[in-house]
Amino acid sequence: MDNKTNIISTFKSMSKIAVIGGGLVGSLLSVFLARKGFEVSVFDKRTDIRKAKIVAGRSINLVVADRGWKALEKAGIHDAIRQITVPVYGRMAHGTDGNQDFQQYSIDRKAIYSVSRAELNKRLIEIADDFDNVSFHFEHKCTGITEDGARASFTNNLGADVQVEADVIFGADGANSEVRNSMRDHLEKNDPDGDHEFLEEYIEHGYKELIIPPDENGKWVLDENALHIWPRKQYMLMALANLDGGFTCTLFLPFKGAFSFETLQTQDDLMALFNEVFVDAVPLMPTLKNDFFENPTSRLAIVKCTPWMYMNRVALIGDAAHAIVPFYGEGMNCGFEDCNVLNSLIDKSGTDWNTVLPQYYEARKPNADAIANLSLRNFVEMRDLVSDPDFIFRKKIEAKLQIAFPDEWIPLYSQVKFTDIPYSEAWTEGLRQDEVMKKIIAIQGIEDKWEDDSFAESVTHLI
Repeated sequence: MDNKTNIISTFKSMSKIAVIGGGLVGSLLSVFLARKGFEVSVFDKRTDIRKAKIVAGRSINLVVADRGWKALEKAGIHDAIRQITVPVYGRMAHGTDGNQDFQQYSIDRKAIYSVSRAELNKRLIEIADDFDNVSFHFEHKCTGITEDGARASFTNNLGADVQVEADVIFGADGANSEVRNSMRDHLEKNDPDGDHEFLEEYIEHGYKELIIPPDENGKWVLDENALHIWPRKQYMLMALANLDGGFTCTLFLPFKGAFSFETLQTQDDLMALFNEVFVDAVPLMPTLKNDFFENPTSRLAIVKCTPWMYMNRVALIGDAAHAIVPFYGEGMNCGFEDCNVLNSLIDKSGTDWNTVLPQYYEARKPNADAIANLSLRNFVEMRDLVSDPDFIFRKKIEAKLQIAFPDEWIPLYSQVKFTDIPYSEAWTEGLRQDEVMKKIIAIQGIEDKWEDDSFAESVTHLI
């Protein structure tokens, strides 16, 4: 049997690390740790995605932004990842009349990069698995960690119990993290009055994956360099390009209500909705009926917890620590930034985990909470505002302010997507900018004044 597929019973070395979860963050973390010489074992409950047939229906295309690229560059793998991405320079808002309005993300044409979750995960696993000191163990379902934080337990594909001991265990096992659940149980049992809190909630909206296939020549039927969005107040459709010429679409609807997953019970129900509010999308989606009724409806979770570490031997990372809704496209980028920050702390303090893990938590917790708030805020912006004339007018003024005051006025979206300004600082600055814009919009005759050469100087005192 290949050494890489042997069942591991116990690790007993201070140089060995177990990563539970072989998704995006777990795979990137293993690259960072491998480059430092640790012996890394990655355990995942799924089959090997490189060998399995990818089943559609549970993916929202991802976007790699500045924080993600910085982490990938630090890991030395950004060029390999860029090959599987498509640049996206702005939103293309689709009106109910079929008209399209392009809204550029950045005055200097910066881009975010669309990527298939499955293809990215494959590529990261391939890169990590190339290291001699990394091993992947698939079909190992984590069942918990011990009270002393020294071991993790698994059930493997043969039904056998597997015990894994390592210097540090990283829980990168997503929003439904078994590592986090086990930490919570131990803390509530042994320290019921301690400073710990584990919040898991689901918003009233869910999502379903749909597709827009390429044309007969394998080409995109919409602008591939835009995030396409059909904003309809309480619900919306969005689409991001894939390298194969198609688009992965995501339909966000409430679970209950007049327009909801609950009310779309038949093909007639579905087509009535789409023909009314997504009229220009319908001709582009020949498999719409089948995709809608075959693909699962998935929920959107928010996870906030304190602490992220346990016994200074176990730590949460990525969605296991801070799952957020996907409306800023920052869940993965935030997780990648976790890896980058952790890597920098190990550079400073080595394997002094009593120092590294608390510092990691203190550095990342405020920013994780902030991006959770920002993501919910952006949901309202995407579904309700991008076609609103007042919102579009505000964005034009903000672009003018950015040109006039490039160091003092960086729009919130640019702070989040095109810089590594801490999310917590971006959140605070975004709230301040809201107040400034209220004052500017309230200026009498602003509709006629904002394009004047003297406009910027007239509002300097507000900036």
